[in-house]
This record gives sequence, structure tokens and C-alpha cells, in this order.
Amino acid sequence: MLFNSLQFLFFFIVVTLAYYRLGWNGRWLLLLLASCYFYLVFKPVFIFILFFTIIIDYYAGIWIEQSQGRKRWWLLVISIISNVGILAFFKYFDFAVENFNKVFFRLGTGLSVPHLEGFLPANMAAYLSEAGHIMLPIGLSFHTFQAMSYTIEVYRKNQKAERHFGIYALYVMFYPQLVAGPIERPQNVLPQFHSYFAYDWENVKAGLMRMAFGFFKKVVIADRLALMAGPAYEHPENYNGLTLLVATFFYTFRIYCDFSGYSDIALGAAQTMGFNLMENFKTPYVSRSIAEFWNRWHISLSTWFRDYLYISLGGNRKGEFRAYTNRITVFLVSGLWHGASWNFVIWGGLHGSYLIGASLRDKWLDKWNIKTPSTTWYAWLQGLLTFGLVMLTWVFFAVGGQSDGGSVRESLLILKKIAQTSFTDSLQSALKPAEMCFCVFLIGILMIKEHFCLHISTRNNARFYGLFIFLIIVCYFFGVFNSKQFIYFQF
Repeated sequence: MLFNSLQFLFFFIVVTLAYYRLGWNGRWLLLLLASCYFYLVFKPVFIFILFFTIIIDYYAGIWIEQSQGRKRWWLLVISIISNVGILAFFKYFDFAVENFNKVFFRLGTGLSVPHLEGFLPANMAAYLSEAGHIMLPIGLSFHTFQAMSYTIEVYRKNQKAERHFGIYALYVMFYPQLVAGPIERPQNVLPQFHSYFAYDWENVKAGLMRMAFGFFKKVVIADRLALMAGPAYEHPENYNGLTLLVATFFYTFRIYCDFSGYSDIALGAAQTMGFNLMENFKTPYVSRSIAEFWNRWHISLSTWFRDYLYISLGGNRKGEFRAYTNRITVFLVSGLWHGASWNFVIWGGLHGSYLIGASLRDKWLDKWNIKTPSTTWYAWLQGLLTFGLVMLTWVFFAVGGQSDGGSVRESLLILKKIAQTSFTDSLQSALKPAEMCFCVFLIGILMIKEHFCLHISTRNNARFYGLFIFLIIVCYFFGVFNSKQFIYFQF
């Protein structure tokens, strides 16, 4: 079920009203059933994959807690292999096959490996196929990582195993963050599912305001920017450098408003029922370094990789070279997590290289005792440089996110055309000049007022009703409602 749909509006109202009419036993059951329905709307058969992993990880958590020594480690391994195995099967099998077949072709062996469809019965393959490939269960990467965080935390003895099967299932399936995060830790949400939250109008108002701002970012900004960025990236060979430069600039804000808009709706929907989910974004485009950017962007994922992969690999405890190796490894895996495309791997590799380059730069400055200016103009310069480096990487991400997976060649073509931009070129866009100016205006409003909007007090009823109704009216009259889903749903 899409957040930006009338179906979700009715679903949200009915579930929230029913939630406050029930006692604790009824609440967790209502939310679990509602979450199942929410997921079934997308592709019903895929819910069996969710149930399979839920059953494995539920019992794995209990057995890990009850076991000692090496047995605990093996139980954790079995749980992780089950989760990663399912993710790899659906998300990376065809990607691996394509690359193996390219190698076989170039070697002239005459060998070829069939795609995933070839291993399934014809009727099942036809049901699960889309654009010639087996469909990826929606949100699989997100709920897989959330499930893994549970068993890892139980193994580390930071979390007691959950004995209530329904509550554990709800931890994985909680509808606000089921398909695109934030990727929660069990310590944060499991105790909340055991709690009874009394009706609090202040909580409801804050949640509704957060949701309204999320809808504004999604349907008014992100989907409007997509009208320019989408066509240019689908057929970059038909557009000049200036158009692709503007499209890349728009895509940079489109993906942020799309994903952070989803997170705002998710956090707001949970807050109306008393639940507090972790913040996933903190105005990342005002960052003055790549490290700061990753402290502000997709926080639940970046901290997941830090806590469960980077530290497990040794972090920075085993020497400088090992720390750099661990860092680039984490970002390459992060890129692959986003999608089965070399474009995503390059995207992650670029961010990892930026961080390593910044560390080497700081080391060199310290060695030569060179102090950087602490002036306002230098801070602005750092911010602009960081933004430019991030925008450059979005080229690979945007191409990788195309329905056909895109190719690295397409990304390089876009970068080549941007590098050859002539500002005497005409802008090739279906949007009228007034609409382009409106897009720039929206981006400016976002950069200037987002922090204010996210932290505005709703305790004053007149202010709440005024701003809430204003945002609804703006969404209705200026929203674009032809985009089918959020970008991160495909991950």
C-alpha cells in the first residue's frame, strides 16, 4: 500500500481510531493484522517470505539466549545465512548470472547460466515476473536488516530474546516502517510494543503535522522534480549537458524529499499511536563534510553498517590501513545493498573514497601544522564542495535505479555531457519556465525552512490547525499524483 494514496488515508484513519479503542492485547493484534494487510496489498505471495524469516529468527533468538559457547555463534550464523540467503536469492541471483554469462561469453566457453525464472515452474515464474525478471519482494532489504539486528543484539547480550511471538512478528512487520525503514533496533521498539500508550492529543497533533510535511515533501517537491529529472535520466542520449546538469540537481533533491518524506510519514503515523521511531534524516545537504553528510543521511542504515559490519571487521582498532580497508568495504557493501547494479557499487565506492581522502587530507594538514580558516566564507565553501561531491555520486545512483538497472556506460555518458556543458545551450524540458522557477523556489523553501517545519510546536491549537490545513491545501492544489511509489521501495 502506498502512503501517497487514498487507500492509505482510509487505512490509517481506521487503524488509528481502532487502536485507541482497544486494550493492550487487542492493540498488538490489530497492528499485526493491519501490517499484514498493508503488505499483502503489494504482492500477497511475498508475505510468506516474511513469515519464514520471522519464524527462523524468533526461535533463533530464544535458542541463542539459552545456549552457551560455540553453539550460540552457530545459531547466529544460521539465522544470518537464512536472512542474507533469501535477500541474495531474490536480489542478486540474476545480477550474478548476468555477470557470469558475460565472462563466459568473453572466454568463448559457450556456457550460460539460466536466470532465476528458469528454476521456477512456468506458472509461478509468470506470476512473479516483471520486465523479464523475478520481482524483488518490496522492502526486503529493510526488514531483512531489521531482523538481523535482533538476533545480533541477542547474541551480544544487549537484548533479551522476545518470547511473545506476536510482538516479535510486529517488530519486523510494523506497517509505518515495514517497507522503507527506518531500520530499527530491538532495544528501541520492542519495549514500546509491550507498553500501553494512553490517548494523547498532543502526540496525535505532532504526528499528523509530521505526516503532512512528509506528504508535502513527497507529492509537492519530489514528484514535481521527477517530471524534469525522470525523462532526462531515462534517455540521457537525447539531452544536452545543461539539461542533464539541471536534472542531476533536481534529482539530488528529489531523492531526498522522496525518502525523507516517507520517513516523516512513517514517524508521524507511529507517533499518532504513541510510538517513537528513530530519526532517519537531519538536513543532510547543509553538511560541511562527507562524514557529516553520513551522520545526517539515512541514519538508521549508516549506523547499522557501523555497528554490525564496520566494528565487526575491526573498525579502526587494527591500524590505519585496515581502517581504510574496512571503510571502503562497508561502503561497497552499502552500495550493493541498495541494488544489484555496478552503478550502486560505484556510488558506494565513491563515498568510501571521499571519506578516506578526507582522512588522508586531515593527516597531511596535521603533519604540516596547517590550520584551516574558521571563517563563514570557508564554511560555505566546504558546504558547497560537499554538496557538489554528493550530487556527482547521485548520477550513478539515479541510473542504477532505472527499471532496467541502467549501465555504467550511461552514467559515464551523463557525466561526460555535464563536463561539456555549454550555458548557451537551451534547456530541454517538458516543464515550462514558470514551473522550473517554481521547482527552484520549492528547493529554496526546503533548504531554509525544513528545520523549522520539523521542530515547530503544535501545542497551540490555532497554529496547528492553520499550518496543518495549509499543508493539506498546498498538497491538494500543487501536488503531483501520477508517481506510483517511493524510490526506496525498490530496495
